[in-house]
Amino acid sequence: MTHISVTVDGTTYEDEVEPRLLLVHYLRDRLGLTGTPIGCDTSNCGACTVELDGASVKSCTVLAVQADGCEVTTVQGLARDGEWTALQRAFHERHALQCGYCTPGMIMAARDLLRENPHPTPDEVRKGLEGNLCRCTGYQNIVRAVLAVAEGETAPADQAASAQEVTA
Repeated sequence: MTHISVTVDGTTYEDEVEPRLLLVHYLRDRLGLTGTPIGCDTSNCGACTVELDGASVKSCTVLAVQADGCEVTTVQGLARDGEWTALQRAFHERHALQCGYCTPGMIMAARDLLRENPHPTPDEVRKGLEGNLCRCTGYQNIVRAVLAVAEGETAPADQAASAQEVTA
């Protein structure tokens, strides 16, 4: 067992983990953060994308011990006081999800894309998200949602549905 200290969604955890434990399994099984789905375990789908020290990574390709001393942000750590981020609202408002399985990874990858390129073209959005697969939507509404955030077209938080309203 190896001792790790990792901050996840603003909370620091001290744990003993097996050196071979994947970060996605640590998040889900140890911390109960099931908002990060396990998709393929081979890094092909991107559903398990999280931020590790501010950069998006597929958590099925990172060992929990590699996150020692790092800050991890999951899709569950984005909303503040029950209010979604502009990107989460845009995905909801523009119907950028169907089954929702890929949505956490898409949102996390889109955050990274918009950090690096705040005003992408539609082709740049498609290229920026190419490591994340969606089998339901056809991607058009996902691209529209990302572009809406880049263009500042999302509803203000006080006019948008809160995370609690949508999940209730």
